Amino acid sequence: MQAAVEEASRIGLAGLTIGSLADRLAMSKAGVVGPFGSRENLQNAALEQAGQVFRTAVLAPLAAMSPGAARLVRLIDAWIDYLAECPFPGGCFVTAASTELDGRHGMLRDRLREVVADWRAFLTAEIAAAQDETSAPHRPPEEIATVLIGISMAVNEEIQLLDDESAARRGRAAMRNVAGLPPPP
Repeated sequence: MQAAVEEASRIGLAGLTIGSLADRLAMSKAGVVGPFGSRENLQNAALEQAGQVFRTAVLAPLAAMSPGAARLVRLIDAWIDYLAECPFPGGCFVTAASTELDGRHGMLRDRLREVVADWRAFLTAEIAAAQDETSAPHRPPEEIATVLIGISMAVNEEIQLLDDESAARRGRAAMRNVAGLPPPP
């Protein structure tokens, strides 16, 4: 799976095939297809594995914390750290896959849509919980989630495409500002 995720990160999910993975691993196609049964299942497994890597890096550190501002700060910091130290050679897997699959139809796009919708709902709930701690007026959580996701995509691009070493610092500050949180130290 590690090789499949790395390959898809570099060439896109659509480019990930039984043959390309077999070549990379110096295996027969039959040896690669066995665990998956089809190219589509291989691609879906790569998407699921990439999602697990994200959840481990960004969501697992939140497990012991209650929803609220401190947890949202930790989420933003873990998210930016994930982008800055991305385990995938092609950058954020979901960002790349979203761009690649947004205009296509099929099982893979449907699963990616679920992943993105679940993340967006989780992020929106975290923002709402942080806002509940103050009586100050706030922008709607859904709007803030949209802006945070947009910032993350821009940060990913600046890190991956522009090799901008200051992108993570700026992104962290921008995300905290938009969410009404204290600036990073």
